Amino acid sequence: MRTARTRATSGTTAPCATAPGVSASGATAGGTRSRRLPRNDPRQYDDLADQWWQPDGAFAMLHWLAEARAALVPPAARPGAILVDLGCGAGLLAPRVAGRGYRHVGVDLVRSALVQAGAHGVVPVNGDVAAVPLADGCADVVAAGEVLEHVPDWRRVVAEAGRLLRPGGTLVLDTLNATVLSRLLAVRVAELFPGVPRGIHDPRLFVDAGELVRECARHGIALRVRGIRPAVWGTARWLLRRAVRPAGPGVAADGQAGPGAARDRQSGPGAAGNGQAGAGAVGNERAGAGAVGRAGVGAVGRAGVGAPRIVPTWSAAVLYQGWGTRQG
Repeated sequence: MRTARTRATSGTTAPCATAPGVSASGATAGGTRSRRLPRNDPRQYDDLADQWWQPDGAFAMLHWLAEARAALVPPAARPGAILVDLGCGAGLLAPRVAGRGYRHVGVDLVRSALVQAGAHGVVPVNGDVAAVPLADGCADVVAAGEVLEHVPDWRRVVAEAGRLLRPGGTLVLDTLNATVLSRLLAVRVAELFPGVPRGIHDPRLFVDAGELVRECARHGIALRVRGIRPAVWGTARWLLRRAVRPAGPGVAADGQAGPGAARDRQSGPGAAGNGQAGAGAVGNERAGAGAVGRAGVGAVGRAGVGAPRIVPTWSAAVLYQGWGTRQG
């Protein structure tokens, strides 16, 4: 889901690529939704609120990407460490970084997603990722998964990440590259598949990898990038299984009861209420940046039995991952 666009297209962390479960009109396979919305409209996430924690649902690939992103998050180097999750959506990163010692703060514009994030242990903050209502230097880690390609000015989001990070803090992200191939595969081809939500991405907002590296450097973050993709055979097996056994309300990715509808989570613990959550500044001890060089990856387990792995690839022309440390 993401955050930060103009009002009509602003705010949400939207999925990179989505899996079968939603029709061209934004309707579920059962046809319960019919309205058409502009590309990248955050209201799509309200319409798809019951899909977040279904590992074979419309947001399946976001589970796989969250698993890979989590592998780049180092263990907390100090008590009280904070991880700020920009465009947190329903908190898919939370079970994957649980136990690493962080207070997990999630920022998003979509309240229906924040309610679910709160139910998974995330401190919800209803806000714009381009103007985060948190103190300078409060974060040991900033995660920006599948959000930069959903905002009108991704450079402002990078600036916010730099502002939020403590010296020595780690930025981890993944996004879609601004290339002809990326626009072709992530939009034109992907949206041909039955059940893939149409209009989740606006290809005009995709982020050039080289420009992103340079912009991060301007804010003191030495970013490394590499191409990633779903493993071919794992994806083929997943698609086959998905075709034979359509997704339904079952067991959620973290082992909890899967949501048949988002309303079942509305009264759960951690509901965002008015969406506001205070998060003050923390001290200025340095946070160690841990080893982040290895590839992220197995999605089996939390992302669903037999889910594809996200693996490194030689080209960053479509989907890529970045990680880096903020200099002092």
